[in-house]
Amino acid sequence: MTKLTNAQIAWRAAQDIHDGAYVNLGIGFPEMVARFQPKGRQAIFHTENGILGFGEAPAPGQEDWDLINAGKKAVTLKPGTAFFHHADSFAMVRGGHLDVAILGAYQVAQNGDLANWSTGPKGVPAVGGAMDLVHGAKRVAVITDHVTKDGKPKLVDRCTLPLTGLGCVTRIYTSLAVVDIKDGRFLLREKLPALSFDELQSLTGAPLHRDGDVADLIVPEV
Repeated sequence: MTKLTNAQIAWRAAQDIHDGAYVNLGIGFPEMVARFQPKGRQAIFHTENGILGFGEAPAPGQEDWDLINAGKKAVTLKPGTAFFHHADSFAMVRGGHLDVAILGAYQVAQNGDLANWSTGPKGVPAVGGAMDLVHGAKRVAVITDHVTKDGKPKLVDRCTLPLTGLGCVTRIYTSLAVVDIKDGRFLLREKLPALSFDELQSLTGAPLHRDGDVADLIVPEV
C-alpha cells in the first residue's frame, strides 16, 4: 500500500504552522517538522530543557554538545536565542505560552485522548514533558503512521495504552490522511487520492465522518 514517508508527514504538518508561532516539537519523529517551514514563515522553537528560538542542526562535525535540545540532538544559535532554567521552561508550557505542540503517538482516540508512552519492554519508562505539553499548548497535533507495524489502527475508539492526556488532540497527520477531532469524533479532512473512503475506514479503529468535501492529500517528494 502506498503511503507517505515520515518526511512527507512532517512536511504536511509544517504547512499549518503560522509565522511567528511558538512551537514545541516532540522528541524523535516530530523534530523533523522543523526542516519544512514554508518559505516566508519562521516558527520560534521551544525545547523543554531551556532554549527558545534556536536554529537548525549544525553540520556533521560542527556540533557543540553544550547546545542540545530535549532529544539530546545538537542545535545552533540564532540572534535572540534565549536560555533559561528548566523550571522556567515548564512555566512557559503550563502558562499557555506555546501556540502548538506536535507529538508522536501510539494511539489517538476519537475523543482526543492521547497515548504516546508505554510501560512495555521497549517503552520509555516515564511520560516526560508530554503530559504538560498536551494541556499547556494552545493546539496539540499528532504526526504518526496510520497503523502500527503489524497493521493495527492507531486511530481508535478508545486508547488501551497509558494516557498522556485527556481530550487534548485537535488534528492528526498520518501516512494516509489528515483527520480533525471535533465533537468527540474523527472528521476526515484530507486523504491520499488513491485510497477510497472505505479502504481508509477499514484501517481506522473508529468511525470516520465527513463534513463536506474531503480534499486530496498531496505532498511533494522530500
